[in-house]
Amino acid sequence: MFAELCITSNFTFLTGASHPEEYMDRAALIGLSAIAIADVNSVAGIVRAHTKMRDIARQVAERAQTETQNGPIGPPAPIHLPKPASAHINNVPRLIPAARLQFTEGIEATALVASRDGWAKLCRLLSKGRLRAEKGNCTLYLSDLPADMTGLRLILHPPPHIQHQPRGADDWLNHAQQLTRRLPQGTYLALSPCYDGQDPSRLDTQAKLAQALNIPTVASAAPRMHHGRRRRLADVLTAIRTGTRVEKLGRGTLANSEQRLRSELEMRRILGPHADAAARAATLAEACQFDLGSLRYEYPSEVAQNETAPERLRRLALKGLRWRYPDGATDKVRSMLEHELTLIGKLKYEPYFLTVRDIVTFARSRNILCQGRGSAANSVVCFCLGVTSVSPEIGTMVFERFVSEARDEPPDIDVDFEHERREEVIQHIYERYGRHRAGLCATVIHYRGKRAIREVGTAMGLTQDTIGALSSQLWGFFSAKGLEESRMREIGLDPNDRQLQLTLELVTEIIGFPRHLSQHVGGFIVTEGRLDELVPIENASMEDRTVICWDKDDIDALGILKVDVLSLGMLTCIRKGFDLIARHHGQTHTLATLPPEDPRVYDMLCKADSIGVFQVESRAQMNFLPRMKPRNFYDLVIEVAIIRPGPIQGDMVHPYIRRRNGEEAVSFPSDELGAVLGKTMGVPLFQEQAMQIAIIGAGFTPTEADRLRRSLATFKKHGNVSEFRNLFMRGMRKNGYEDDFAARCFSQIEGFGSYGFPESHAASFALLVYASAWIKHHYPGIFACALLNSQPMGFYAPAQIVRDAREHHVSVRPVCINASFWDNVMEPDDQGRLTLRLGFRQVKGLREEDASWLTVARGNGYQSVRDVWRKAGLGPDILTRLAEADAFATTGLTRREALWDTKALAKGPELPLFALDMDGEAIHEPTTQLPRMRPGEEVVEDYVSTRLSLRGHPLGLLRHFLTPSPAAGRLGASPSAGNPHSPRDI
Repeated sequence: MFAELCITSNFTFLTGASHPEEYMDRAALIGLSAIAIADVNSVAGIVRAHTKMRDIARQVAERAQTETQNGPIGPPAPIHLPKPASAHINNVPRLIPAARLQFTEGIEATALVASRDGWAKLCRLLSKGRLRAEKGNCTLYLSDLPADMTGLRLILHPPPHIQHQPRGADDWLNHAQQLTRRLPQGTYLALSPCYDGQDPSRLDTQAKLAQALNIPTVASAAPRMHHGRRRRLADVLTAIRTGTRVEKLGRGTLANSEQRLRSELEMRRILGPHADAAARAATLAEACQFDLGSLRYEYPSEVAQNETAPERLRRLALKGLRWRYPDGATDKVRSMLEHELTLIGKLKYEPYFLTVRDIVTFARSRNILCQGRGSAANSVVCFCLGVTSVSPEIGTMVFERFVSEARDEPPDIDVDFEHERREEVIQHIYERYGRHRAGLCATVIHYRGKRAIREVGTAMGLTQDTIGALSSQLWGFFSAKGLEESRMREIGLDPNDRQLQLTLELVTEIIGFPRHLSQHVGGFIVTEGRLDELVPIENASMEDRTVICWDKDDIDALGILKVDVLSLGMLTCIRKGFDLIARHHGQTHTLATLPPEDPRVYDMLCKADSIGVFQVESRAQMNFLPRMKPRNFYDLVIEVAIIRPGPIQGDMVHPYIRRRNGEEAVSFPSDELGAVLGKTMGVPLFQEQAMQIAIIGAGFTPTEADRLRRSLATFKKHGNVSEFRNLFMRGMRKNGYEDDFAARCFSQIEGFGSYGFPESHAASFALLVYASAWIKHHYPGIFACALLNSQPMGFYAPAQIVRDAREHHVSVRPVCINASFWDNVMEPDDQGRLTLRLGFRQVKGLREEDASWLTVARGNGYQSVRDVWRKAGLGPDILTRLAEADAFATTGLTRREALWDTKALAKGPELPLFALDMDGEAIHEPTTQLPRMRPGEEVVEDYVSTRLSLRGHPLGLLRHFLTPSPAAGRLGASPSAGNPHSPRDI
């Protein structure tokens, strides 16, 4: 069977026109024995092809098992008739890891991996080329090739028009001869048609070139697409890559649709007298037996001071147990700890927990607030190690949800850090393990609606007005199938225009294509040996960061452990709140030592007084809080999880609240599901419950349940939850559940496919809900100050935060040139109470560096605008921003007077010669009487300069115009009738 060894997928960005999965599917149907995804200087797409290969193998095995048990599917063919032609439905092609190497000397070669050692060499080679170049580029020289090429096979690609002997062909031949001398037994020459009518002579020339180099030939169609129908999309990708329109591509377009994946029969017909090259391709594929699934990943051993990882983990866990429970832990907690340590030991995950613990310990040593999230909330070990502050006694989840011997999956701990200081933690990981052992995961940026419309529309020659109109109807086009024609008519476009129709077809086709690689928000891969022998490393766009080329789904498919170092703005706010409480009240708090279950905090939440409170500050949550009436921590867990797409789409919110309020009887579909749904009154709210319903209710096997769980990944790029619908409904019906209940459960599962929220995440977030609500209730001024100092974050603008603080009787003072600092601060008033002083960070356009110069040079205070200019050395543009914010009010200057004074300043420092009045020659400018600003103008300028105003709400100035008087209501007059003032006077 033929093997295609030089495939270009769409991970050669804006060049390949098919997904790796599509190539694997097509290869199986046309009977190829193996394929090699060989993207240019990249192996970013091969894991997806590997995952598809495993999926095809599973489907073939399931079909074989079904036929063994039940006989062949469908009626048997009559014996006397010839066997009809059929697709190769039982074929499972092998995947050969590869990359197409482009060297600066003009040589191109596909490197095939034959062994694990060859894979390590290819990864190190690609890492070397990418680390010396900017993000997204790779610079390789022939001298970069390792001296020992064992484990690699090279397929040289001759210049496309070598039969014409172009200038530079001799250089190519010289470099090729050097390469073949270094690797005489492992180098081949590709025979690839160009489908331009000159292939017979071209193939003859290529064969003679191989003889001159003394290397054998192998056949390759060099496909850029899995099927010919992708030709149009390939041209559009070329237009986007080159920044031109399709109609102006000229020879840059594909001449035809022939550069596609081909069967052995097709290749032999095209090659003619050189057909034996197809057999050599199959033989070469057989020599490359390295399987990506055999890639073994070694986690750092974490051995310290001759203490093994199991010994160290047990010692630290017992030490943490005494720290967490100074009065002694209960027998239940000790039993849970011993059970977890035993299970962790069986699976040999001790180094992973120690790595996370060491990262968290570093953060705490730097006073960086952090909180373990996800399944760590269910672990006594994580609680004792300080990874999480959520006591596992609060939740009801079992540790096996986190680490399971039966599931044989790596654990996944997410740790949130303060968003302003997470970079310190990231750089610590790089420093501790070295950049050759640690790297961030990639994130594949895919084409989505607006980008697809914009780039495809531009390539197709649409005007920017048309592209803008199409973008404005994004949801209309992709959420209302069949209504595209009416949608286009609504925005004034002709739905019968052929160019427009073709553009929309191509937009639909390109959605889901990878556009480029970015860095993951914080997923770290750490290895015992060299990371660049496991996967290529490259530079990120951000300074001092390196990333691998695989995303989180890829490393999950290969079973590679990942530590998520994430950021959370609310942790910054809470830490700053704790610091302010300690400074002004002398009380020290942590997430774990906050007074638990304070009824006054829950009273505040029941009144929906939650502006700024983590996770429950949205309008939907504020509307739900008085109905939910949370009275304990687990109520907050449910509150966090219930206002999510999963429960809402599954229509679970109203049944739960009716049952909670006693308006509906609590019932369970069955006793088995009662054990799963008991804590949520028979209504599934969490992702874990949806999974348990699939297993218990629908009879999913562990393998099917695992596939369903993987498809529930948050923000899945290629949603595939719906493929389980028939299986789920059939299983629920078979076990006696009503179709309505089954349909609602599956709707919830589909909702989790867009945004899943498990109970373990909700428990971790609920602690932050309680902590932020506790600070807000007991120290509203400090909470507002910490919120403002942590911006940007949350739902609300500074103006709303300040207004809410004043409604809680917090005195707020404006930005002042003599009293403010960069951050907002709490300062005592005349009666010793704390007031909130707004800081310079609220002034739009002011930098922290400028504020530092201002405060350092302040001394005993500034007396004028010129005084600030002289002492702090700030330019007139900075002083203008301060004047616009009315920061000079305490010096006796109004906003306009301060602005007037800034106009008299020169750019740069004051010249000594003109600093003093020599012999009375200085010009004294007469005092200018500037008109006072009206209250409305003051409020507007406040919002322009600081995005808030302490003078009042803008609508407050218009209230007497907008509120009808009783007389006006009786006489039918306008609301402002009888009012002598005009709105222009405000």
